[in-house]
Amino acid sequence: MENRIRIAIDGPSGAGKSTIAKAIAKQLGIDYIDTGAMYRAVGYKVKNCGIDPEDTEAMRAMLQETEIDFSEGNIILDGQLINDKIRTEEISKMASRCSSRPEVREKLVQLQRSMGQRKSIVMDGRDIGNNVLPDAEYKFFMTASAEERAQRRYDELIEKGETAEYEQVLEDIKKRDHSDMTRELNPLRKAEDAVEVDTTGMSIEEVIAYIRKEIQQ
Repeated sequence: MENRIRIAIDGPSGAGKSTIAKAIAKQLGIDYIDTGAMYRAVGYKVKNCGIDPEDTEAMRAMLQETEIDFSEGNIILDGQLINDKIRTEEISKMASRCSSRPEVREKLVQLQRSMGQRKSIVMDGRDIGNNVLPDAEYKFFMTASAEERAQRRYDELIEKGETAEYEQVLEDIKKRDHSDMTRELNPLRKAEDAVEVDTTGMSIEEVIAYIRKEIQQ
């Protein structure tokens, strides 16, 4: 296990964490842990089991029998590949309901830490460096101005053919920032030993090169 490395990438919504984390994992040949997909996997299982997310006892019993892992870009729930099954709007809504449940967060953090003990990983989120992997070998806090993050999100939506207004997207980003930074449980904040990466005005390639350089030092 001497060669195991854990890379934690935190930051606000729209900073490009997932894009960068996936690229770094691919270049290094290690697993990218999509924490958002893990909540979707729970939502998928809850729906299939017909459980009410508000039923704490039923949720706890189900979570005890739940295993989630990643391998070569695939998400595996209880031994089965579920890549395409968790990307529907219905599962997205169920995942959102499940993510507010403390027992779900507790279980997923336990699984995430277990992955970090077994193998080299790149993980992104809001509280990875402070809470999930506080002993990660490398920690980064990616940020960018609210305006730039809103522009990226706006361009993304337009590219998908959706209607969007930049001012509304910016307002949503600012609200999300406030919510993430002031929430009671593990609020968004930079770990003391994390390297801050302000991606404002940087290309994806420049950010990847910067992080790769930090890892190789």
